[in-house]
Amino acid sequence: MNYFRPFLTITVFTLAAGGTAWPQTGFPWQGESLKYSMNWQSGLSVGEATLGARKSGDSWDFEANVNAGVPGFFVSDAIHSTATQSLCSTLLERDFSHGAKKTRERTVFDQKAGTAERTTLVPDGGTVPGRSSFEIPGCARDALTFLYYARVELGQGRMVAPQSVFFGSAYNVRMDYTGPMNIMVNKKAVITDHLVVTVKGPKADFHFEVFYARDPARTPLQILLPLSVGTFTLDLVR
Repeated sequence: MNYFRPFLTITVFTLAAGGTAWPQTGFPWQGESLKYSMNWQSGLSVGEATLGARKSGDSWDFEANVNAGVPGFFVSDAIHSTATQSLCSTLLERDFSHGAKKTRERTVFDQKAGTAERTTLVPDGGTVPGRSSFEIPGCARDALTFLYYARVELGQGRMVAPQSVFFGSAYNVRMDYTGPMNIMVNKKAVITDHLVVTVKGPKADFHFEVFYARDPARTPLQILLPLSVGTFTLDLVR
């Protein structure tokens, strides 16, 4: 059963009856910049995160940044990816700092050849960075591009099929819709669509939760993200 069809049908009927066009704001119709406050499981504010999308000709540029810290552990992540208009990845760059662990790497996707090349700059570094090539499926997506692709699919009333998503290594990602759920946004109860995202890979097996607004852009209003030191909540503050 497709749980999003009733919402989509009601939307179309309302627009037809009113004779007005649905406002096409936000992704995927135009660029956007979203800002989130980041809170630890105790409720303590520990930092912020941002998501951004910018249209550049026939391609998209995506950015994600996280800066947060708790006693003894600091997180500073910067992710950049580019994708075609169909949201097939062309480039992924990530620069991570988790406590004392630092990672910097770049993955270039050749969708026509069905291959990608991953270059590790840190910790390998030096003049001869680590490189590896691997095969990719048709229209392969990196993790950041996948998050935006999922919003397009949800906006069309479709669930995203389980698939391989690339973030350094390949990860199997599945999204499960659990139903509508109320959350507090600016001290007001807002009905959202709650999805659980399960991620499995060579050295990973975890899930995180996303609460999507019922707007055309399917804006993520809240994200529950588990890290090694506890669960963090990201609340949209725009």
